[in-house]
This record gives sequence, C-alpha cells and structure tokens, in this order.
Amino acid sequence: MFAVIGGTSGVILGALGAHALRPALEAAGTLAGWQTAVQYHLLHSVALLALAANPGAPDTGYRWQRWYPAFFGAGLVLFSGSLYLLALGAPRWVAHFAPFGGLCFIAGWLTAGLSLWRRSR
Repeated sequence: MFAVIGGTSGVILGALGAHALRPALEAAGTLAGWQTAVQYHLLHSVALLALAANPGAPDTGYRWQRWYPAFFGAGLVLFSGSLYLLALGAPRWVAHFAPFGGLCFIAGWLTAGLSLWRRSR
C-alpha cells in the first residue's frame, strides 16, 4: 500500500508542480526543490513496489525485513515532504527534517538489501 499511495501521490504532486504551481514555484525560485522532492518520492515508491512484487519469496524470519517499507515511508514524509513545504513557502526550520528523511531512505535501502541477501542464502 505504501508503494501505491506513494506512486499515486508522487504523480499528482509532480503534475501539480509542472502545471498549476509552476508559475508560483518559478517566481519563488523553488521549482528545483519541488522537482527533487518528486524525483525522490517516485523513485522510492517504485523501489517499494519492486520489493513488494516478490510474493513467492520465503519469509526468512529476519526481523528487519518488515522495516524497509516504514523507513521508505518515513523518508517520503520527512525528505520529500519537507522539500514540498519549503517550495510552498514554509519557514526555513522545516529544512531540518530533510536530513532525517535521507537517513530513513538509507536505512530503508540497507534493510531491504539485507533482507534480499538473507533470502538468497
């Protein structure tokens, strides 16, 4: 469900930024930030979908294999969400959430990789 919600909202926000919000984002100089948020949003939504698309994989009992969707979801909210808010004029302190989102993305990739490695053994 994270992948479906993430992919759908990423496309909607990408279209919104490319069309309805583009003049305001360009005027504020924040279009690049919006585009970066959409890029990471969609990339991690596709990663979630790809990882979830292997229903035949055995459950390894590896406790962290259940965590990568939560890490990716938190990364979407913290990283992309803070960039979206900044692009729309949020206070600069919102930028402090982006590094935590980046750490969540890294943790998601590491736990997904460890889970896949564990499955292959």
